[in-house]
Formats: sequence, structure tokens, C-alpha cells
Amino acid sequence: MEVKARAPGKIILAGEHAVVHGSTAVAAAIDLYTYVTLRLPLQSAAENNDRLTLQLKDLSLEFSWSVARLKEVIPFDSNTSTPASCSGDTLKSIAVLVEEQNIPEEKIWLSSGISTFLWLYTSIRGFNPATVIITTELPYGSGLGSSAAFCVALTSALIASSISDKTHREGWCSLDETNLELLNKWAFEGEKIIHGKPSGIDNTVSAYGNMIKFCSGEITRLQSNMPLRMLITNTKVGRNTKALVSGVSERTVRHPYAMKSVFNAVDSISKELAAIIQSKDEVSVTEKEESIKELMEINQGLLQSMGVSHSSIDTVIRTTLKHKLTSKLTGAGGGGCVLTLLPTVVSGTVVDKAVEELESYGFQCFTASIGGNGAEICF
Repeated sequence: MEVKARAPGKIILAGEHAVVHGSTAVAAAIDLYTYVTLRLPLQSAAENNDRLTLQLKDLSLEFSWSVARLKEVIPFDSNTSTPASCSGDTLKSIAVLVEEQNIPEEKIWLSSGISTFLWLYTSIRGFNPATVIITTELPYGSGLGSSAAFCVALTSALIASSISDKTHREGWCSLDETNLELLNKWAFEGEKIIHGKPSGIDNTVSAYGNMIKFCSGEITRLQSNMPLRMLITNTKVGRNTKALVSGVSERTVRHPYAMKSVFNAVDSISKELAAIIQSKDEVSVTEKEESIKELMEINQGLLQSMGVSHSSIDTVIRTTLKHKLTSKLTGAGGGGCVLTLLPTVVSGTVVDKAVEELESYGFQCFTASIGGNGAEICF
């Protein structure tokens, strides 16, 4: 039996960093996906194939464990309806299984993701042989939610494989609300293994799609009522998210009143942005885009005042501005990715010229629709 699943990446439209200090943030799904193919052998063949294999196609890597070895190391609790956190002891046991794979030194950053895979798979499917194939359109570690998309897509495939009604339907289809809620909880537990203390924004956007508003731990799903396209530029400059977050906090300690004003301004931007996106009034799309453009400019200025911009980000902003396009960093900053609003009236020639110039700096560009579908499955 074969089940396929896909889950989108995400961008932060407004509110990054300020969200840590109580401001509102707005995040959205993008139509760049991580795909998971789950192949379960037939019962008759399962006896001859007693291995769990993980193939990372984009990296040309394969890892494999015997079911007997998994049973020996990982404690099993078949209660998939109530997702729970992976205990420290279990994580240590799983780490042994990962170390046995002799991951190449330059790919050692994959270890937490492989641990997450083993834990989610055995927690949801038990100790059953399978081949799991992962491919992705998302660059790793660039702030586009690649780890959350991996957790959501994997969990979607695992849960879908357990659904009794596998009636063949054409193309991709969504899971029902109950299973979406279940997979989102599991994916969040997977994100904890990778990131320690994630906010839950990335996995929620990836699971449900469209857009969300996030403030002080509370997540509200938004319904977009306008098309939105962005050029996403990956500067390929690595950044230390923890150090950037700490830097903003230290600046806040030094200048509490000034930074409070900055965070309040960001909060207003996020709320206004959410209102524009959800608005059903007669205001034209062009007018709405003009408002979003201005809010992005203000938000970028505030992010610079927090100290989280970077010369590579400034290069993207200057380059796109030459083509009368507006940009802002997305996520942690310090490199990573930059968003550029593509208004509905912009010509393809303008976009092509901007992309050509950005790529001449060694950057990587993607065009993405914003606020699309969340996790989907295909039998």
C-alpha cells in the first residue's frame, strides 16, 4: 500500500521578533511543499522485509533499521489518539539508533530530524516495516518552516495510512477536521524534538494552511479574501536564531521605553495587515496591495531598529526597490529569506529582471502564492 502526503512551508508576513515580547504576528502558508511517500509492504511480503527505511531523495541519503532493533531500543505506547511529548530517556535511546547510521559529518544537522522521524513513526504506526521517501521544495534552515512541513507531511501520511476508508479520489485531498487537529498535535511534538521550544506557529500554518494570527500563545486561523503573491529570496546566509532573539531582548533591557514603542507599532501593523487580508469590503485589490506594501516598509524599518537586518537583506531590498518592488525580511533575520510583494499589476518582465539581478548575487529566488492549502493526502 502507498500513501502520499504533502505539507506547505510558511512565511511570517509581520510580527517576527516582536511576537516574543507580546506583539501580534501574522504567518501564512506558501505553495512550496514537502512531500512524503509511505510504502507499506503487503502482509505476505512484510515477513521477508523487516526494515524501516528512510530515503531523503534531495540529499541522496538513505537510513535503515531492522524492526527487531527498533523494538529493542524504543519503548512502544500505541495510543495515537493522545499525542504526548517524547521523554528525555526515549530521546536518548533514539539517539543511539541515529548514531548507528554514521551520518556524514557535514550532514550531522539532520540528526534531530531523523530522531523525530523514528519517534513519530513508531508512536503512530508501531514497529511495522515500511519505506518512507521524503522530497522537498523548501530550502533547509532558511526560515520557511521546512522542519514543520516535514513533521506535518510525515504525520499526515502516517495517520492517513491508518484510516479505514481509503476510497480512491483524484488528486490531493484534505483530512477531516478531527484528523487535522490530531496531526497538528503530533507535528508540534515532533517540532519540540527539533527546536526545543517552538511557538506552534509553523506546524499550525503547515497543517491548516491559509493564514494565522498569533499573540501570547494564542493562535487564530484567518481566512484570506484576496490573492497574494510574493517573491521569496533565500540569501543563503546562515543565521543563529537564538542569538538574534537574545540580541533583541538585550536591546529591550537597555532601552525599555523605546523598544516598547517599537513592539506596539509592530502589533498595530500585524492587526491592520490581518484586517486587510480578511476584508470583504469593496476596496480594490490594488488599494489593498498598496496598504500592504506600506505596512511591509514600516515593518522592515522597525526590524532594522531591532538590529536583526543584515547586509544581504539590505542588498535584496535595494535591488527590488530599483524595480519599484517592496521587500522585508521574514523570520529571524540576520540573513535567511526576504519577501518581496508582487502586485497583481506587476509585469512578468519586471519580476524576471529583478530575479536575474538577485541571482547574480548568488541568491536563490522562488515565486509563491500566499495563503493556500494546508496538509493534503493522496492514495
